[in-house]
Amino acid sequence: MTQACQFGDLEMTAGRVNLNLSQYFDNLRNMESLDAINALGSLAQLTRLEVFRLLVRHEPDDMAAGDIARQLGVPANTLSTHLAVLARAGLVTSIRQGRSIIYRANISALGDLMLFLAKDCCGGNQALCAPLSQELACC
Repeated sequence: MTQACQFGDLEMTAGRVNLNLSQYFDNLRNMESLDAINALGSLAQLTRLEVFRLLVRHEPDDMAAGDIARQLGVPANTLSTHLAVLARAGLVTSIRQGRSIIYRANISALGDLMLFLAKDCCGGNQALCAPLSQELACC
């Protein structure tokens, strides 16, 4: 009788190791969807949403973390955590200038997310998408 041992995606049977790769190949096909989920998830918290919108309003200028904290009334350590989540999602970029960390909204990532959400909008019917396009034209 052959005994099988399984650890996550690895299965060992009769001394042979098998790896279930099907989910990884599926993830590769859906990488754009996963990026959108990460970005939307990072924005699904009030403080992070406010931070991101503040940075978008200040474009093309950047903002020091201390200035963001003061404007939003958020403690510095809490803000640091929120900015890290936004950075991992690719929605903000940062550079160190002396003792300060300077942040900017990643407008390119915002555009990619907006295009992803509106892709195939209204079945390609431009008349139905016109109001959305006009609202976004100011960007």
